[in-house]
Amino acid sequence: QVQLVESGGSSVQTGDSLTLSCVFSGRTFTMSAMAWFRQAPGKEREFVAGLSPTGGRTHYSDSVQGRFTISRDNAKRMTYLQMNSLRPEDTATYYCAADTTPVASHIATVLRRYRYWGQGTQVTVSS
Repeated sequence: QVQLVESGGSSVQTGDSLTLSCVFSGRTFTMSAMAWFRQAPGKEREFVAGLSPTGGRTHYSDSVQGRFTISRDNAKRMTYLQMNSLRPEDTATYYCAADTTPVASHIATVLRRYRYWGQGTQVTVSS
């Protein structure tokens, strides 16, 4: 059974940086594509960033491209989201998600591809 636990959420100011972490419990981490999604109040959950099982491929939403970096440490079963130049519109609950049956190196951006989810960590950016 896979469990994901996020940490690192906080309240910060515009322009600040923050790193989110996600620990993966289970045996299939190295075969899983990992992603971060976020959900703001009253809005649908949206894809933020994802990376392939080896970490060799990444994909970002247009809204975070150039500001956020997703990475993973397969030895530690950790996934990270480095967030720079934070904006008030980045305020949301951030969720770590695992696609344990990825198609080749494809990074899915749709929720239904991700079978496992963390409980979320809150990021609040004040102006």
